[in-house]
Amino acid sequence: MVKVQEFIQRFEQFAPRYLAEKGDPTGMQIGNTQQPIHRVLVTLDVRPEVVQEAIAKKVDFIFAHHPVVFHPAKNLVTDNPQNAMYAQLLRHHIAVYSAHTNLDNANGGMNDWLAQRLALKQVHLLQPSYQRQLKKLVTYVPAANAAAMRHALAAAGAGRLGAYSAASFSSAGTGRFTPDATAQPFIGKNNQPSQVAETKIEVIFPDNLTSQVLTAMFQTHPYQEPAYDLFTLENAKGEQFGLGRIGEPQQKMTVQEFAQFTRKAFNVTGLRLISHHPQQIVKRVAVIGGDGGKFYPQVLQQQADVFVTGDVYYHTAHDMLAAGLSVVDPGHHIESIVKEKAVPLFEKWAKAAGWTNITFMPSELNTDPFTFIS
Repeated sequence: MVKVQEFIQRFEQFAPRYLAEKGDPTGMQIGNTQQPIHRVLVTLDVRPEVVQEAIAKKVDFIFAHHPVVFHPAKNLVTDNPQNAMYAQLLRHHIAVYSAHTNLDNANGGMNDWLAQRLALKQVHLLQPSYQRQLKKLVTYVPAANAAAMRHALAAAGAGRLGAYSAASFSSAGTGRFTPDATAQPFIGKNNQPSQVAETKIEVIFPDNLTSQVLTAMFQTHPYQEPAYDLFTLENAKGEQFGLGRIGEPQQKMTVQEFAQFTRKAFNVTGLRLISHHPQQIVKRVAVIGGDGGKFYPQVLQQQADVFVTGDVYYHTAHDMLAAGLSVVDPGHHIESIVKEKAVPLFEKWAKAAGWTNITFMPSELNTDPFTFIS
């Protein structure tokens, strides 16, 4: 049986909360972290109609991109529709977790999903803002226990290298030791020299996972006193994180054509194009999900000629035009891609962790507040 806290711990290996922008209300927002979960609804927004959908589907956990509590409640009077929604969630024991800008900044998260939908190539971070130091653990186990150790370390988050997981290196050797009279040896006898065929296992992991990786090693290791080495890697650049992505279009298009391509890619009925040069050929595209207009100076620094983001303000649009930047604004709701991308990701984690009796489902509702009319 999976508890809310267990799911959160797994998710925050992927998108740690420290990646969130300052002041962003990311994390557990409503409910009990020790509550078992069986049915999970994935949504962009938590609105009254989404809560009713969750109740109808007997959901006990909502995973949302946008926080349900953006601003602290001044009171709990349920005449207020927002407070009434909180009451409904609590009444039906539905816990809510929101992953906002930490999911935006995570590698393989929101902005990578948007870049994929735009079919960009040669994609890299728009603005690196955090670098995570890497460590290496080396331990030695009896050959018969090597597979179990590799599995446990991978489950704790070790061995993730870019798009690869469960990466490790093993080599065979001989371990030698003499248990004293007080020892309780797994192999060998007290006061007698012993030797055993051992496997040396090496894994790399980000330093924020040190505690859980070591815990997994100690819990899995059969020896009373495991031997291990722990190194900080000074010769390897740690994993970088940051807001936004920049890349190149797959095919030759003008700004006008790229805007039409974006509209179709995100299946929106309309969007806003901000450009003095609609016939210019697009060479570099930057994308930031949500409201990213304030980051346009960084987009210019990276020499992008088209910027895809939502909620561009009137005066900011004038500044963008003056700087020679073309902008495609398909709206904030394109982040609903979370429903499509997160469900299979969570199902993959559940299978790897042996979580049973848990179902993940996307919300079927469109929570975009805007309708385009002509």
